[in-house]
Amino acid sequence: MYEKTYYATHPDMMVDASTSDLRDRYLVDGLFRSGEIVLTYSHGERFIIGSAVPGATPLILPRQTEPVSAAGHSLLERRELGVVNIGAPGRVIIDGRTITLDRLDALYVPMGSVDVSFVGEGARFYLLSVPAHRAFPLRKLTLGEVEPMERGSLETSNARSIYQLILPHTCASASLCMGMTLLKPGSVWNTMPPHVHERRSEIYLYFDLADQDRVFHYMGRPDDLRHIIMENEQAVISPPWSVHMGAGTSAYGFIWAMAGENLDYGDMDVLDICQLR
Repeated sequence: MYEKTYYATHPDMMVDASTSDLRDRYLVDGLFRSGEIVLTYSHGERFIIGSAVPGATPLILPRQTEPVSAAGHSLLERRELGVVNIGAPGRVIIDGRTITLDRLDALYVPMGSVDVSFVGEGARFYLLSVPAHRAFPLRKLTLGEVEPMERGSLETSNARSIYQLILPHTCASASLCMGMTLLKPGSVWNTMPPHVHERRSEIYLYFDLADQDRVFHYMGRPDDLRHIIMENEQAVISPPWSVHMGAGTSAYGFIWAMAGENLDYGDMDVLDICQLR
């Protein structure tokens, strides 16, 4: 059922890690494949990181097959799901209710949903799911109805719009926080100032990168940074102890998702850039 399982890691495991080791432990690659639903599993907050690319044929979110005790149960039996469409318009059908998602529209799907399917040739649905303790209302969100946080400047190459999509003041959830950051043309840094948040893990999906462009994603303890070179439509896992920020060879977008002990977007330990090593 899961293409790959990512296990929780200790920061000491990064000390002698090679570039290949880092990519194997934190990089989520090969998500978007035409005609398939691809799911991976991270033990950090028990994230499911996946995608659905329907092509000409609808795709149905699979039932659980592992572990054996969960076999046959709905994938969202005790989970909530966030969906963002980064492709052409498509539709998500939840227990008979059809929701149309244009490009960059998002959807919150509550715990307990049973039959979830994806329709639309050219649509590219990014999926993030975490455990939930209760069901909140199904909700569609568009960028037009969310007031963006404008941060940074062109002078410092980090002018960007931050859209908080699944957070308490926009869309209720049990533990999933999700949003999107779009960089202005001429900007490449995605997060300033750098920070960590010990009470939750985070996932980044980078998108809207041309084939020849890359993002240098920085991670690790603030005093011992490492990097992973990212391509278009790749995701990266950031443990609670790790810095997470990146700089690209051009402007791009990224979808961020968090889960953990709280839903407070501002709960982070901010670092001065001069503290990084």
